[in-house]
Amino acid sequence: MGLQPTSIPAPSSGHSNRQVSHKGSFDGNRVHRSAILEEFRNNKHRRWELTDMAGHIVEFAGDQLGSRHIQSKLDTATTEEKEIVFNEIYPNVLQLSMDVFANYVVQKFFEQGNQAQKTQLAESLRGHVLQLSLQMYGCRVIQKALEFVLVDQQHAIIKELEGEVIQCAKDQNANHVLQRSLERIDPKMNRFISQAFVGQAFALATHPYGCRVLQRVFEHMPEDQTRGLLEELHRFSNNLMTDQYGNYVAQWIITDGKKEDAAAMMAKVKGQVLLMSKHKFASNVVEKAILKSTEEEMHQMIEEILAPRADGTSTVGVMLKDAFANFPLQKFLQASKEPQRALLFEEVASQLNHMKKYSLSYGKYLVASK
Repeated sequence: MGLQPTSIPAPSSGHSNRQVSHKGSFDGNRVHRSAILEEFRNNKHRRWELTDMAGHIVEFAGDQLGSRHIQSKLDTATTEEKEIVFNEIYPNVLQLSMDVFANYVVQKFFEQGNQAQKTQLAESLRGHVLQLSLQMYGCRVIQKALEFVLVDQQHAIIKELEGEVIQCAKDQNANHVLQRSLERIDPKMNRFISQAFVGQAFALATHPYGCRVLQRVFEHMPEDQTRGLLEELHRFSNNLMTDQYGNYVAQWIITDGKKEDAAAMMAKVKGQVLLMSKHKFASNVVEKAILKSTEEEMHQMIEEILAPRADGTSTVGVMLKDAFANFPLQKFLQASKEPQRALLFEEVASQLNHMKKYSLSYGKYLVASK
């Protein structure tokens, strides 16, 4: 059913926005389709132009087929046609931004509209950025706006999230807005994001959404904004590596972090290679450590797994039989160099001989690594 203009309080931005509702097509509260929308959906032979929809753009935008058609037409629309669409969506931009289908029309206008239109659309979002960022469809519109508006409006938009950074970082929708800001906006304007993370680095690193935002901070913010956060994580390295989400941050530090941070994380792997390899999440970190290690670091880790355990049993034998540790062992076999390589394969062969009665569902893959 089509989306119709309705009313909620509009932002106090000085322009005469009509008031609109937050209800969207996903809330099951739609009105009946107009005759023209019904004709559009049923008459497949008529060539529909944007001018044919004039007066019904909002309704068409809230319809799945209508939204797609508007988006397609905007790609090649004339200035006059774009003006027709803009004049109807602009007073209803909040309602449309939070609608399952109509949000795509707003996004498309941030791509295809002229600069004045983009500026007006962005201005109409002012005062509602947090609300939109936390909403499933609104967050996409905010991300698109950050890509296509002028710098001063980028800053105005993202600054509305100041004081709400942790909430946004942990939100399934708003985290994407923070990520886009970190990727697109001058780091100076994003300082409030990294500053809000101080003392929260580990909590964010072990959060399903926060871990993504934290990695973007490390990628795009300057050293003075990331050093304290990294130091906080180094204090909790073991917990980070064994966490369902934190292990991804630990992997990032090893593969993409600064040399000294990668070395510090690598040092925490050494001395507990078997323990970490047997862990569902930490084993991924061990694999990255193997791939990024220096020759000396690799030598030390292989020495560690070639050494027998305290009870005299083989470390390699344990890794062969373990559902997770056998994967780091494969990486060791592939990356090792002589003379350690020969010693490692010799130990694997010896342990396989002792596993005649054991299912070789993991160990058999290691033989193929030679």
